Amino acid sequence: MRYIILIALVFFAFVEVNAQDLASYIQEAEKNNPEIQAFELRYNIAEEKVNEVNSLPNTEFNFGVMAIAPEMDMPMEQFSASVMQMLPWFGTISARENYASSIAEAQYVDIAIAKRKLSLSVSQSYYKLYAIRAKQLILDENIELLQTYERLALTSLEVGKASAVDVLRLQIRQNELVQQKEVLEQGFQAEQTLFNNLLNREENMSVDVVEEMMIPDVDPLVLNENLQINPELIKYDKLYESVEQSELLNQKESGPMVGFGVQYINQENSPMITSSFKDMVMPMVSISIPIFNNKYKSVTKQNELKQLEIKSQKEERLNNLETRLAQAIYNRNTMRIKFNAQTDNLKQANDAEEILIKNYETGTIDFNDVLDVQELQLRFQINLIESNRGYYTEYAIINYLTK
Repeated sequence: MRYIILIALVFFAFVEVNAQDLASYIQEAEKNNPEIQAFELRYNIAEEKVNEVNSLPNTEFNFGVMAIAPEMDMPMEQFSASVMQMLPWFGTISARENYASSIAEAQYVDIAIAKRKLSLSVSQSYYKLYAIRAKQLILDENIELLQTYERLALTSLEVGKASAVDVLRLQIRQNELVQQKEVLEQGFQAEQTLFNNLLNREENMSVDVVEEMMIPDVDPLVLNENLQINPELIKYDKLYESVEQSELLNQKESGPMVGFGVQYINQENSPMITSSFKDMVMPMVSISIPIFNNKYKSVTKQNELKQLEIKSQKEERLNNLETRLAQAIYNRNTMRIKFNAQTDNLKQANDAEEILIKNYETGTIDFNDVLDVQELQLRFQINLIESNRGYYTEYAIINYLTK
């Protein structure tokens, strides 16, 4: 007898061939998606920033020449040259590197978030494409069934057990299903364009989707604790760490800077001085002390406020994710209930169909009942497909939140 289209696809354990299809699509999307590429470039820039901060202040070179010699009997210098290198306080450069690294780590989490969101979008679009194709197969099956009923009606018409109106109504119903199938094809093309755009490839490339799927007997275990490892929350942890590193850097930069250098002075020849004192070399030491340090105190206060802000943002995001998870679990369970109900209803509709066929064999059949049962069967089959799609769509959300 007629079969029920079910899905042979479990979110965690796909059928080998079909699972590879969706997994490969997701991999292709991650490889080609321009948004992820932009995040990766941003992370590379942040990593390179570590090399930028791992440097000393510019070395200062000074050179002076006596342009006009004064009219004096004393020996005068002809030119002087000096070099000076300022050094930040101990640990300042390491603090800068740690701060830059913490910023890079936060940027890296953005990549993980973007990949999760992309994977979710690809999965949801894939399930929509499955549902459209499955509905088209169901419509083909129902059109074929109506054609069988039409032949029965024509046979009954010849012996006076049916009317021409019965035949026309069966034909009209077939036309309606053909129209629905054509509309679905337009929807498939539109969704296929969206799917291909997610993969950043040609819009008209064909997408292969599974024909059969089934809801698993037991729902995979969902652990609310796994929300804590969601990248959306980890991002706030990384931001908090970056503020901590920013404060450590602020403390180091509030310390003094020390400079070391040397100056060379070349003097003109003069009988008043011996050759051993003609040129002079002077070692130099310089120190820069931030006496007015209100700037650093202000930065410390700002960092404290930033940490409080990040804590509040993380708490708000956690509440949001918990709500989304609870809603997704509720929706998933609702889809299972609907699936079971539609399965029972479809079985009863199929039993009614068998009764009609047996009645025809005894010489009596009401084609109005035939159309009513066929309409019920089609509705239940469509609802089964939507329950399947809804189940896996909700589980894709659960997977996004907890895996």
